[in-house]
Amino acid sequence: MDALLVVDVQNDFCPGGALAVPDGDQVVPVINRLAGLFEVVLHTQDWHPAGHHSFASSHEGKKPYDVIQMDYGTQVLWPDHCIQGTTGSRFHSELNVTPSQLVLRKGFRREIDSYSAFFENDHKTVTGLSGYLQNRGISKLYVTGLAADFCVKWTVLDAIKEGFHVNVVEDAVRGIDLDGSLEQAWQEMLGAGARKISSETLLHRK
Repeated sequence: MDALLVVDVQNDFCPGGALAVPDGDQVVPVINRLAGLFEVVLHTQDWHPAGHHSFASSHEGKKPYDVIQMDYGTQVLWPDHCIQGTTGSRFHSELNVTPSQLVLRKGFRREIDSYSAFFENDHKTVTGLSGYLQNRGISKLYVTGLAADFCVKWTVLDAIKEGFHVNVVEDAVRGIDLDGSLEQAWQEMLGAGARKISSETLLHRK
């Protein structure tokens, strides 16, 4: 069985949001078209408490996009975003979440960030998604969402490590692109074994 995985299509990652991904809202109509093709649709939702340790505002003298070392490794410091219960944390208003069978919230532990839908940034603490998918007999994922060079990338890499076959829908993702991070992300995802596919190819195939 295949599943469509929609990563973090939330207001704060779309134009006008606190951590806007350029043209992030353009993935919404593509994802909505694709959702009708799949029996299983899953969404992730960035869900930070106020004062999260990945926020630049939590570190005196630091500014957004500075990089520091945390106990679990390198951490980019972000503008405050996707704070639990705020408008910014909500899914984009035009995103059709009705078909979703699971909304997985991540990043809710104050001391550690969580890019991947499978593991937090220590690469050890599991979210439970792998077990959920395996128990449902899902072996292939089509990944969409935001941002391609962070949460999408780490979700794809971890999914492959967990034994899933992964396709990234190239016109249903957008990236932040910090110093070439988007190109690097594509190299890493494809190098790990992910396949790139267009929504049009998928629509015709299904």
